[in-house]
Amino acid sequence: MDVALMHGGPIEESRTMNPYNDKDDSAFWKKSISEVSMFEVGPLWCPKFEIDSKQRIVTFGSCFAQHIGRALKARGYSWYIPESAPKGSSEDLKRRYNYDVFSARSGNIYTTSLLKQWVEWSLGIKDVPDEVWQSEGRFYDPFRPKIEPYGFESREELLCSLSKAIAAFRKCILESDVFVFTMGLTEAWFNREHEYEYPMCPGTAAGEYNESLHYFENQDFKTVYRNLKESIRLIKAENRSVRFILTVSPVPLVATNTSDNVLLATMYSKSVLRAVAGQLAKEIKYVDYFPSYEIINCPVFKGVFFEPNMRGVSSFGVNFVMDHFFQCQELSFGKKVNRPSKGRAEKVDTDVVCEEELLDAFGK
Repeated sequence: MDVALMHGGPIEESRTMNPYNDKDDSAFWKKSISEVSMFEVGPLWCPKFEIDSKQRIVTFGSCFAQHIGRALKARGYSWYIPESAPKGSSEDLKRRYNYDVFSARSGNIYTTSLLKQWVEWSLGIKDVPDEVWQSEGRFYDPFRPKIEPYGFESREELLCSLSKAIAAFRKCILESDVFVFTMGLTEAWFNREHEYEYPMCPGTAAGEYNESLHYFENQDFKTVYRNLKESIRLIKAENRSVRFILTVSPVPLVATNTSDNVLLATMYSKSVLRAVAGQLAKEIKYVDYFPSYEIINCPVFKGVFFEPNMRGVSSFGVNFVMDHFFQCQELSFGKKVNRPSKGRAEKVDTDVVCEEELLDAFGK
């Protein structure tokens, strides 16, 4: 054996000649994480494209998506909402009746398959089901079960409202510059006969559960990926200039219909969603991923952004995420972003509309 090899000559030299030598501090845990304050970690995002205040930005998805729209509005960006509340409505009334929650009055769109369903309805690819739920003389929309807190007065009023929401969703597809979608769940409920999806299990927010009619599916990577990629393809075919930002909600599941503990079910769901978002952002040049999930959930941040129930994200956490979003835009493109006043920033996390939270009431 070569004496130099025994004493570490050439081996030591080879260690100084490898691809890691050219990496900056952000590639190393010690330099970018361990040796800095957790509030100085970053930047964690290198945006693919610039977002300016004149572009029409639409937001849809799970509960956490609501924070993005409000943060855009607070900083003077164009959060596009084609379906507005009746004139003179107070902010409280708007929130209660699900106006200015998402860009259309769609309610929460938790899964990628539900997003695809809304896209297909709005583009006329599939017919809108005529299913309506009724209880104590009021009418409830199976696809937006809590959109009206006390239900609709008639079937006709309900269908008219749904039609307006679908038309507004279509405008979002056709007229937006940036389409932001926050992925929330892999667990989904379907109609067995017609194969359409409900945002909530029938019999929870409204309606009645029928085991022979309704079925559950915990979607895998392939299913989530296929549905999201098809949604993006359909939207892009109608609006050639639109770009997409994907995020994953950091909020854990309220409840699971799997046999797993809800903690394990949460980790499965979020892992699949994160993997899909990353894969599509890697494959498609006009799709980007923003790491709100990592910022809230990474052990580096020690859970400080969660409320005491370890599920809700505090206003401090929401603001930290959104500040990071705009700071990364500034670093990449050099344009200064307006900062909301302290009072407005503190209000970002109030009155989040989350249908999924209703599941908590069914625990024994």
